[in-house]
Amino acid sequence: MIDISCVRADHSLEEIDQMILAAKKYEFICAFALPSFTSYLVEQLKNEPHIMVGGTVGFPSGGDTTSCKVFQAKELLDMGCDELDMVINIMQLKSKNYEAVIKDIKAVVDVAGSKPVKAIIEVALLTNEEIVLASEISVEAGASYVKTGTGWYSKPTTVENIKLIKSAVGNKAKIKAAGGIRDLDTIVKMVDAGCERFGIGLKSAVEIIKGMQH
Repeated sequence: MIDISCVRADHSLEEIDQMILAAKKYEFICAFALPSFTSYLVEQLKNEPHIMVGGTVGFPSGGDTTSCKVFQAKELLDMGCDELDMVINIMQLKSKNYEAVIKDIKAVVDVAGSKPVKAIIEVALLTNEEIVLASEISVEAGASYVKTGTGWYSKPTTVENIKLIKSAVGNKAKIKAAGGIRDLDTIVKMVDAGCERFGIGLKSAVEIIKGMQH
């Protein structure tokens, strides 16, 4: 259920190599890097068919033009990505321009075809009402998952966030939690609330798995 990632601007190639080793050792379901390292990640994991590679679209702000997101999505899919995690246009959402948000997500969903798209709504920046709206919009646009965040903000995803998203999407989309998830207890509570996937950074993901082994 855990996607392991190195998707912050200060992650180095050394850390990405450590992530690759961890993905192989602990069999995480998917691995993510920022786009300039994605082809490297695909190459390093090409002989690990049980580990998917994900692509990041519009990180971290979501404020790119839709055409830029579509181009990026196509490029990442051509590299060999199995899934896409895209940041929705949060500025447009905040501006109540909901049709633009839907079109933005749908354009990437259409490009992805059968590949899952996770719409990142960045709960750290939203009110509860906006979280519900963003979740509903993501479902309407065809996203496979509603994802809580990029992990770039200090405010962590909470169990209450998951419950709120679940109340909005029901069984129409899956939920992925990311951002500040540091322990197994939080994961278990989020699973109980309806979360099915987790995006966790290299260090925290390994510490959680090691803790489970003791």
